[in-house]
Amino acid sequence: MFSKKIEELLNNQVNKEFYSAYLYLSFANFYVEHGLSGFANWYQIQAQEERDHALLFVKYMQDNGIKVTLKAIDQPNIVLNDNMDALKAGLEHEKYVTDLIHKIYAAADEEKDFRTKQFLDWFVKEQGEEETNAGELIKKMELFGADSRGLYLLDQELGNRTYAPPSLVL
Repeated sequence: MFSKKIEELLNNQVNKEFYSAYLYLSFANFYVEHGLSGFANWYQIQAQEERDHALLFVKYMQDNGIKVTLKAIDQPNIVLNDNMDALKAGLEHEKYVTDLIHKIYAAADEEKDFRTKQFLDWFVKEQGEEETNAGELIKKMELFGADSRGLYLLDQELGNRTYAPPSLVL
């Protein structure tokens, strides 16, 4: 029922989602080392979201008889020099993930794989939200990050973020 191309793209996405979790954990570690526990919290939650996204793909594949092939997860190799580096890298990474989701969607559309398209609809919306959130965080950092009091308040705000698992029903 599912083409080899769709199976390959879905398996690749599982790997990329787990990589995203690793990447965001590396950002969280950077902020912990720099005394910004709120920023660390924000990225730890991002990592949890990405892990859960990977598991949603795995569940979809399992439920539809698609063989799940877990591949090695690359080590993040990004160099972070200042507080803005992770934020900008995060936005670029979200754009990259959006492109990956769009490629799977386009392949599913080409193959008239309506089930996969329907599954991906939530991810298309989610990626729009992820890019918006990452962009807004950069704007806030540009506005307040150069001032120590502003940075402190922004860090406090990000520390209040809590994790809410995705409500996607498969």
